[in-house]
Amino acid sequence: MGKILVSASHFDTLCREAWELFERNGHEVIFDRTRSFPAYSYEELKDVIGDMDAAIIGMDQYNEAVFKMAGKLKAVAKFGVGVDNIDLAAATKYGVKVLNAPGQNSNAVAELTVCFILDMLRKVIPIHKELEQGNWPRWIGSELTGKTVGLVGFGAIARLVAKKLSSFDVKIKAYDLYMNQELAKELGVESCTLDEVIAGSDIVSLHIPVSDETYHMFNGEMFSRMKKGACLVNAARGGLVDLDALTQALREERLSGAALDAFETEPLPKGAEIFKYNVICTPHIGAESYESYRNVSLCVSKDIVAVLAGETPVHWVNR
Repeated sequence: MGKILVSASHFDTLCREAWELFERNGHEVIFDRTRSFPAYSYEELKDVIGDMDAAIIGMDQYNEAVFKMAGKLKAVAKFGVGVDNIDLAAATKYGVKVLNAPGQNSNAVAELTVCFILDMLRKVIPIHKELEQGNWPRWIGSELTGKTVGLVGFGAIARLVAKKLSSFDVKIKAYDLYMNQELAKELGVESCTLDEVIAGSDIVSLHIPVSDETYHMFNGEMFSRMKKGACLVNAARGGLVDLDALTQALREERLSGAALDAFETEPLPKGAEIFKYNVICTPHIGAESYESYRNVSLCVSKDIVAVLAGETPVHWVNR
């Protein structure tokens, strides 16, 4: 029936149920197992996209030029939530439905966020490194209990973070342009202005998309408004943070720590100055769990099957 190009990693090993769902519905999965991280450049897509009926993508760039040469394409699904690498207007122009998997990897990112916070406060990673060198440091850390955690954004991931932190006896503040007051109250979260979250939190955690309005939102001026000695957590999008400004804030001890899973330039350059400070940096692994791979792959595959059958998908971004 249809050909489905997959450029999301581990689809052959961690997403077998989704693969089998396609085959049961008569579709052929096109997946290049030789790629360590499957992703197609524009030049590579030229050779294959014209014959595809649907695509499941990671960070591949699907712009108007791609849609223009994808004459059979009916759907492109992001293996995750953020569709900033897909030109929605162009997809709509060429009649391509853009799909995603909201909420399917939220728990994985929320758990990593909580892990970041605890590791930063107790300096687990630098202490481990000291032990590897044969040292036995008795560094004093901080407890999470009694701290104020500020959430910038109050979507699915932020709400899960709030729920998980509730047992730590912390105060949680949150800001969102479209704040769900009912859920905030239910989770014991104080709805605040952005200024109140920034100035009053010991830990500020980012849970918003990157856009023209939020690009480098966390810059030198924003760091100067944060509580002295506060920590920053970003398991959202790299473009939210001006890394040079963050490095300066850590160098000047304005902030006491940072934990980052996403960067504007990936991979992060070897020897980056930020590694000199109390930081945890991970290579964009927030959604990398066995559970989230299963959940995301089944979510997008069901919607692709629906589209190719002429039915309405559930998670249709450019509806």
